Amino acid sequence: MGRFEMEVWYQSPYPDDLARLPKLYLCEFCLVYMRSRTVLRRHAAKCVWRHPPGDEIYRKEKVSVWEVDGQEKKTYCQNLCLLAKCFLDTKTLYYDVEPFLFYVMTVADSEGCHSVGYFSKEKNSFLNYNVSCIMTLPPYQRQGYGRLLIDFSYLLTRTEGKVGSPEKPLSDLGLISYRSYWKDVLLEHVCSYPGKEISIKDLSQEMAINAYDIVSTLQALGMMKYWKGKHIVLKKRDVIEEYQERAKRRGPEWRHTDAKYLRWRPFVVPQETPP
Repeated sequence: MGRFEMEVWYQSPYPDDLARLPKLYLCEFCLVYMRSRTVLRRHAAKCVWRHPPGDEIYRKEKVSVWEVDGQEKKTYCQNLCLLAKCFLDTKTLYYDVEPFLFYVMTVADSEGCHSVGYFSKEKNSFLNYNVSCIMTLPPYQRQGYGRLLIDFSYLLTRTEGKVGSPEKPLSDLGLISYRSYWKDVLLEHVCSYPGKEISIKDLSQEMAINAYDIVSTLQALGMMKYWKGKHIVLKKRDVIEEYQERAKRRGPEWRHTDAKYLRWRPFVVPQETPP
């Protein structure tokens, strides 16, 4: 796929005649899969795609995010799900993509916009899940892109005026990534919180993170106690100082999204016309 050769972690339900091949070749832009490098070369000579389909809703320097409607770009979204299953152990959708929106993150160079990962979300989630499936491709892992995808999902949730949480169960890597993200953003918020008493409800509404995720994270940090029927947030100096030292090493440009670069309106589910 592109300039990368990736070893898959799990079996993905590609067509049987292709799944038995030692290698599968993918166009990195349209994600069409092929049986040989020769076929890929012929395809590449004709493929006009240089970025995912859909709308570019975010761009900051070389990083962009594209919103792709599973109903409008069904084949692309199905191919994206098949690719994701190669690296996700948890159940993921393959063919029923119409009820979902896909947010594909890319990094640009002179050849085009190269996909680094994506997340999907239901167009109408009754449980307020803001992520259904999330995956960073192996060549781009441990570079902050997974964190950036998570941060972007909460940026969309804040823009919608909602509170969200990822759909459970998370993959092992997903759970590690989310716990690390929640820990960092909560400690950052606690450090800058002006009031003496910190309300879980206020944190949840300001950050668009589900209250349960906030409570479980603070409990794991030893910064939460239950007293007189209320959750009390404790500002543990050692935990905060350790976070502040880590933040200094990362610098101010550590992976996070910037709302001023977002060009997006929330998806509105069409109302069914009564018969």
